Amino acid sequence: MTTYSELYIPSRTLAYGVYQLTLAVTMIDSPNLKSSSSVYVRITATGITANLVQLGTSMITRGDQQDLLLDPGTFSVDPDENIFDATKWKYKYYCRIYGLYNFPNIQGILLSIDDSTIDPYNPSCLSNRSGNGTGLIFGNLTSSPNSSLTVLSGSLQENQIYQFMVYMENRKNSSIQATGYVLVTIEVTHPQLIAVGCVISTMCVPNLEFQLLNPTTQVALFTICIGTCTNLESIKWNIYQGSDNSTSSNSTQWTLFNQTSSYENIWFFGTNTSNFTATDQLFLNNLQISLWRFEVVYTFLSAISTSALNFIINQPPANGSCSINPLDGTITTLFTITCPDWYDVDGIQDYSLYSMLSFHYELTFAYLVILAWTTDISQRTIIAFSPEDNFQVRLPAGDNETSLLNLVVYVRDLVGSVTQVNISSVNIIADLIIINDLIDKITNSSSIITNNPIVRLLSSENQNVVGQMIISLSQELNQMSSENLDKAISNGIPAATISISSLGSQNLQQVSIPLNESALINYNIQLNSLANVRDYLVTFITNLLITTSNSIILQSSSLAQLTQSTNQLTRNTLMLVSNRCYELSAALYAMFEKISYEDAQSASNQLFQCASNILNAVNGPLQGRTEVLDLDNSRANVISTDYDTDLESAWSNLNLFSDGNDFSTETIEKNRNIYYQKQLANQINSQVTKIISLLTSSLNIHLNIGQSSLMNTSQSFVSLETISIASLKDRLVKQVENAQFNIPSDFILNTTSNSSISLRSRVDSLASYGNFQNTNLSRSISLSIIDQNGNEISFKANENNSIKLIIPRDPNRLIPSMYLQNVTSINSTINNLLFNYHYINITSSLPISVHFEIHSLNRSLAYLFIYKFDQTPQLNSTINLIDGWTMFCPFNLTNDDIYRYFIDNQQTPTHQSLIFGIRELNSTETNNYCLNNSSINTLPIANEPYGFTSNYELLIYTSGCYYLDDNNNWKSDGLIVGSLTNLYETECLSTHLTTFAGGFIVLPAPINWSYVFANADFSKNKTVYLTMIFTSIIYIILMIYARFKDKKDFEKLGVTPLPDNNKSDHYYYQILVFTGQRTNAGTDSKVYFVLSGDNDQTQIRLFSDPHRKIFQRGGINSFIIAVPKSLGLLNYIRIWHDNTGEGSSASWFLKYIIVRDLQTLDKFYFISQQWFAVEKDDGRIERTLPIASEAEMQEFSYVLSKKAYHSVSDGHLWFSIFSRPPSNRFTRVQRCTCCFVLFFTSMLINIMYYDLSNEANASSETHNGALSIGPFYIAPQQIGIGIMVELFTFIPSLLIVQFFRRIRPRRQIAPIREALYKMKPSRKTSEDIPAIKKKKSSITFPWWCFFIAYSLSIIIIAVSIFFIIVRGIEFGDVKTQQWLTSVLTGFFSSVIFTQPIKIICLAIFFICFCRNSKDDKETSEYINEDDEFNISNDEEYLHSLEYRSIFSSQSRKSINRLNENEIAYARDQRLKEIQMWAIIREFLICFIFAILVFIITYSSREQHSFSQVNHFRAYFLNERQTSADYTQINTIDEYWYWLENSFVSNIRAQQWYNGDIPQYLNGFLNDKSSRLIGWATMRQLRIKSELCSDQRVISICEDSYSFSNEETQLFQPGWSTNATIGEFSSSILKAFNYTTSDELDTYTYVGEFGTYSGGGYVYEFRGRLSDMKTNLSTLHQLDWIDEKTRAVFIQLALYNPSVQLLTAVTLLAEFLPTGGIYTTAHFEPINFYTFTSILQLVCTIIYIFFIIYFMIIEIQLLFELRLKYFHQFWSLIQLGIIGCSLGSIGVYFWRFQEANRISELFEQTNGYVYINLQLAVYVNDILTFLLGYCCFFSTIKFIELFRFNRRISLFAETLKSCAKELISFLIMFAIVFMAFLNLFYLLFVSKLSLCSSLLNTAQMLFKMTLIKCDSSEITEADVFLGPFCFTLFIFLVNFFLFQYVCFNN
Repeated sequence: MTTYSELYIPSRTLAYGVYQLTLAVTMIDSPNLKSSSSVYVRITATGITANLVQLGTSMITRGDQQDLLLDPGTFSVDPDENIFDATKWKYKYYCRIYGLYNFPNIQGILLSIDDSTIDPYNPSCLSNRSGNGTGLIFGNLTSSPNSSLTVLSGSLQENQIYQFMVYMENRKNSSIQATGYVLVTIEVTHPQLIAVGCVISTMCVPNLEFQLLNPTTQVALFTICIGTCTNLESIKWNIYQGSDNSTSSNSTQWTLFNQTSSYENIWFFGTNTSNFTATDQLFLNNLQISLWRFEVVYTFLSAISTSALNFIINQPPANGSCSINPLDGTITTLFTITCPDWYDVDGIQDYSLYSMLSFHYELTFAYLVILAWTTDISQRTIIAFSPEDNFQVRLPAGDNETSLLNLVVYVRDLVGSVTQVNISSVNIIADLIIINDLIDKITNSSSIITNNPIVRLLSSENQNVVGQMIISLSQELNQMSSENLDKAISNGIPAATISISSLGSQNLQQVSIPLNESALINYNIQLNSLANVRDYLVTFITNLLITTSNSIILQSSSLAQLTQSTNQLTRNTLMLVSNRCYELSAALYAMFEKISYEDAQSASNQLFQCASNILNAVNGPLQGRTEVLDLDNSRANVISTDYDTDLESAWSNLNLFSDGNDFSTETIEKNRNIYYQKQLANQINSQVTKIISLLTSSLNIHLNIGQSSLMNTSQSFVSLETISIASLKDRLVKQVENAQFNIPSDFILNTTSNSSISLRSRVDSLASYGNFQNTNLSRSISLSIIDQNGNEISFKANENNSIKLIIPRDPNRLIPSMYLQNVTSINSTINNLLFNYHYINITSSLPISVHFEIHSLNRSLAYLFIYKFDQTPQLNSTINLIDGWTMFCPFNLTNDDIYRYFIDNQQTPTHQSLIFGIRELNSTETNNYCLNNSSINTLPIANEPYGFTSNYELLIYTSGCYYLDDNNNWKSDGLIVGSLTNLYETECLSTHLTTFAGGFIVLPAPINWSYVFANADFSKNKTVYLTMIFTSIIYIILMIYARFKDKKDFEKLGVTPLPDNNKSDHYYYQILVFTGQRTNAGTDSKVYFVLSGDNDQTQIRLFSDPHRKIFQRGGINSFIIAVPKSLGLLNYIRIWHDNTGEGSSASWFLKYIIVRDLQTLDKFYFISQQWFAVEKDDGRIERTLPIASEAEMQEFSYVLSKKAYHSVSDGHLWFSIFSRPPSNRFTRVQRCTCCFVLFFTSMLINIMYYDLSNEANASSETHNGALSIGPFYIAPQQIGIGIMVELFTFIPSLLIVQFFRRIRPRRQIAPIREALYKMKPSRKTSEDIPAIKKKKSSITFPWWCFFIAYSLSIIIIAVSIFFIIVRGIEFGDVKTQQWLTSVLTGFFSSVIFTQPIKIICLAIFFICFCRNSKDDKETSEYINEDDEFNISNDEEYLHSLEYRSIFSSQSRKSINRLNENEIAYARDQRLKEIQMWAIIREFLICFIFAILVFIITYSSREQHSFSQVNHFRAYFLNERQTSADYTQINTIDEYWYWLENSFVSNIRAQQWYNGDIPQYLNGFLNDKSSRLIGWATMRQLRIKSELCSDQRVISICEDSYSFSNEETQLFQPGWSTNATIGEFSSSILKAFNYTTSDELDTYTYVGEFGTYSGGGYVYEFRGRLSDMKTNLSTLHQLDWIDEKTRAVFIQLALYNPSVQLLTAVTLLAEFLPTGGIYTTAHFEPINFYTFTSILQLVCTIIYIFFIIYFMIIEIQLLFELRLKYFHQFWSLIQLGIIGCSLGSIGVYFWRFQEANRISELFEQTNGYVYINLQLAVYVNDILTFLLGYCCFFSTIKFIELFRFNRRISLFAETLKSCAKELISFLIMFAIVFMAFLNLFYLLFVSKLSLCSSLLNTAQMLFKMTLIKCDSSEITEADVFLGPFCFTLFIFLVNFFLFQYVCFNN
């Protein structure tokens, strides 16, 4: 049954018989009004085609010694069946000698070939009847007798032609008969059998011994060589014309057609191939010939085989006429076409009406048609087709001027022969009133639109009526659209922004007109109005029946007309039309082997046109070529009436439509519309590709070698041509608008066949939208090579010999006029520039070429053109920094006086800008370089500023070559822009074939770069400016710090005369005391010493300085001691302190002492390296230090301690700013300046060679001398560049450093001289001091040179900053950031790692191999007389005499020297003090650590966790609803009820309480506050069935779940292993397929009754809510949960944006083998935010340092106590803290990694894909566990701090004393408790839930012990045993056991 107004029943649908067809008509408005009519149809058998040989060949050749097989049972064809059934037929064979005799007969009755009766007039064919006497073998004697006949070799005479005939009669119905003929030529050779058949089998209709041939269709033949067909030399086709031979018996005389060679490849194609085609022009131009033979001759090496197919012209219908009435009307007028009296022997099939318009209009060829007065089928449009000779039509409007419409009718017979009849022209005008009424009602969405006459006609669903009205209306709409477009363009609207130019059209906008805004508004109103009409009309044509080829032609013509105005097609229109065109193409493909080439071509042309229209229409808005339609925009943003909050619905995903952070309504709506447009574009691009493939296959079968099919219209160009592979070489494939492909001679074709190939060439008006919008002004061209199977063949050309293709541009592109460069008014001497520079931005996502057009106002001038990427080109006699150059000489000028130059797309990638310079050559240079052709390749160089004598004009544009990949993205790999590219077309060089487009952008006027700062604004170069500013600020801050520290260092210097020196003593010693670097190494105690020598020893002397603090940590103190006479060679020094310092300041660590005899300059070393402290080491504060021997001074530890710190603090330039030795005259300020000179110099050199290093990296891979190590390459260029950079950086920095180091101080008096002068003030000059031998000093500079040094440093820094900024501007901000990253990375790694390691290693090396014990660089300021230090005013003030003698009186103060008892007492007090402070420190450390742990732990706890979990528990579990309470589920049906009625509704946001749509709540739960991440999943775990151990009751058992018996097999729906009947959604199918845990990203889960794996059978809750409910219902019906189910997990990941909290939800239902369901629910809130505050971050960092500190302390204790360490309780607590802390740190990083993984996945998917949080929950739980124990141990640790409290100590001692008794009691209690545990468990395990497990039983017994248990439950469990056991437990445990213990105690 069908509801269409037409009924179409395809062939082979109904079986033979009589059928009644009834048409019932019902009024829509009045259903009771009905009417019906019936007709009877008889289905009869179609006549068969009897073929004696393959394909029904008319003539074959056989050898006289070859058997001849005639097999009609195999080769015959039954049109009603797919395979011929030979058993249904009887067979009789006849034979005659052709041309000489008739068939043997007796009195007119034919004698069969096996009949022995002899006809005296017509002899038998068989000359030799050997064997059985007949020479014949009949085949298939059982099933189908005589269905084949074999004529044995030797039975036929050579050089004779025999005609065989088979007569076939149906066994059941003798009236059904068939006859087949074949001519056999017998030759002496052994030729192979060649079968000849028609490519289109329906075109070969048998007519006795001929095939019927329609003169209006081409004939395409093919041959098959049967047998051994090797050694084939040639194939040749011969064409014969035939005539009846009246003199002979029923034979035809064949004459060779004499015009074959003249019309080869015009009328004939493939005359030398196995396929042959004769076009209809052969027959139409030779109508007098009615018989044709097409003979093929196969020439083999040893034989020639000939076969032929004979045709007879099928005479077309005749004797009739056609007329139309009335002769004028409108498009709604009903015209009657009458064609009476037509006769054809075969019968009339149909009448087709075509129209011809005066303006170009897509028209097609068809059956019997009314046609316009032209023979060009592309200019005809089908109007109607009908099997009746009297039918009614509605016609489109006529010519615009005359309103005349020319019509033609085609009358077609049943075999396909056509007669063309021109009928009277009619006058048709448009019914504008009805059309405008229709437009108004559609625009205004009127409810009475159905009253419109046109709408009523369109609603008829008759394809003739609908097609006529669509064509008529489309013509009028196209006319209106054209007028509206012309009007808009005339008002200044650029044509390229509102329309896509037709192929071959001219520019519609020749001059620039000011834009009229009101005209644009009016244009859009009209545009949207007409778009609405097309959107309405398209619905009437997309559901019509597709019947015959005429139906396809009519509907495709209607669609081509409807979509002609591509700027008025909505997405709905495009989608419907695209689908319909595909359906029509598929229908055409299904019948292409049954219809003529002319019909296939007509339909294909319209469908090609339709495909091109929709492709241009969908890409127009995306390419910015057409306006966005209001209807599309409103539909894209309207809320659907069935709105569903499906997370995967794109409509509500605002992230897809925002511009960054712009979520405004306007932006969202605009981008949403673009999003849907892009989606449709991808869909249509894919569908158009399929359409073209189908159409290609439909046409390809009709085309022979050399034959082509061309469709060239205003919207599309498609050419299909069949050629040989050899002819592809050097082939020029031309298209429209000069588009062309030039195929090279050298290429690789990926095909193994040597047969013909097809070239499909296409040009579309607009390139498809991809990822690159520069193609919006380009045509799209493509060339495909297709094999005989319709598959595309891969083509690869040589890179050196590429395919050259020309891609035209849209003629409506806007090309601005050239920009005038007023260079004559610029004074170049101001900036002293040699070129006039221009800057252009060439940033592009795909490679582009840059084209320059320069027009000099004085054509006799010559120019030099240079350029460089990303920086200014420079060219003079000393520098050549350019990337390319050319000279523009007058003799090279084109006719338009324009110089042209281009940079291809291979040079521009990775560059952001291009700067080019132009210089006018003077007359001398012009003569030297331009007039002399040999010098044109020589680069003219000048050093003078440029001077222009004439202005010039400039135009710059970019182009590109791109191809479309499989993902509809434009790529440029392997494409090169050619030199022929201009403003109108792009030349491309390619190595492959596909769809191509060209890029085109006219760049704005370039910036005139007269100097580098033309582009130096801050906004474009923030990185380089901020870097220089920030670095300069750091330099200033460090200078201030360094100056402050320098002043402090000056206070530490100087040589102090001891206050107790005697003025009468004149022998002086200098004593240098070195205090160590250890913690608390300095002292405030008074230090005394006695110095002893061979001759004498000093008294007890005191080190003191009233003006500076001495003996500070790491300090060097110099003293002068005066003695009466020389002490001789020194032996020892006794040194001690009085321990008067406070706390740790009483102790002192002495490194060593140097004593220097100032008279002889001898030095004596006393090495200590020990503590002087009562609490350190041996507790001594007095030591005797003997003079160090040479061996002691060479010890490694001594030399290393003396050198290491000095090497780092003075040798590391950056570290020395903070740790400079005070004695060094190289000040911190100077060091800071040198550091920044080094830093800025290295930055400058690095940025200068940055590009070169990159180039070296790039070229190293191909360099012959490059060393390859894995992915790294070391090339000679890189090595050279690295050495150059280091050298340029090292030299200036070394010079500046040495310059500063060698500047002498302003004053020449050294500290020791100053001290001696103060001791002897009578000596006014240094000459009074005893003579001292001076060593030869190094080169030094005067004090005033420090001004030069600072000036030089500042100049270097300033110059470096300037050139860094300049280079940074040239780089651009992005490249500067890359450079800065590399520089800073190298700088910090060098300062922090490389240099310190290098300095320490060098120090150790020199200590080991170049050890010098007398090298005292750190004391050079004190003991080297040649090094003079500038004593500051502070120093002078500190040591001024202030009117008193520097020498003290002879009387000395008492010496405080501690005895042993005092030292012991001091030691005891000091140790107590240390212990006290250790306790305080320990308390503070524990307290602070605990606070840190609490802050870290509790700050990671989310305060909303409980509220969130509580809400979800109530929301999902529905504990208050008795009908859907998750916790009370006991059966499978209850579980399904909860799923279908509660859960599934809860996971999808639905309408608000007031019925409002939950807009933008996609993915949210129905609580409207929590959002699903992706979707929920339901995972089932099943078990395998096993045989029961006892099979008497049941044979199959289902056990409990275990990993070993888990089911993992793949099933069909319903748990069947067999294919199921019925269609199921992918979600349902997936639910029955096992998925592994790796695929699901799930892990093992521990439930109440088992441990479950992470795999299972998964259903995903995806899609609309209605779909999910349907799926659940289906799963329920399919028993997805059954007796084998053991666990069902429902897992969700939720996110609450209000509290920023993730929650992992797991709902587990365990299905027990005993029956019943146990449900559990787990809600795990997670907060992945690492640090929510600065406090938490700081606390975490401090916490880590605490852990490191604890580890160091415990490691020290472990080495000290060894195994005893583990016997201490608090050691175990401390280990717990450290272990849990380290574990928490490790787990934290694990959690951090997991959080990053989830965050990245969330960011990639925007939360639209399911993310399993199970691992994150596990990790978070472990972290919580570890942090909890950290808190526990940290709190317990406080008990240790109170160990000195007496009560705490008493409690601890009590526990120790009663430990044995407690242990004994616990053992006794445990035995009794275990006894009762076993008793209660075994007695009540099945009766009490409290005893269901051992753990539960133990809990109950503990409650009974505390008298907290309800005895009623035990009593109810068993009347006797319950009370008895309860009483027994209470008595034995509570009364006896506890009382016994108390009694014993």
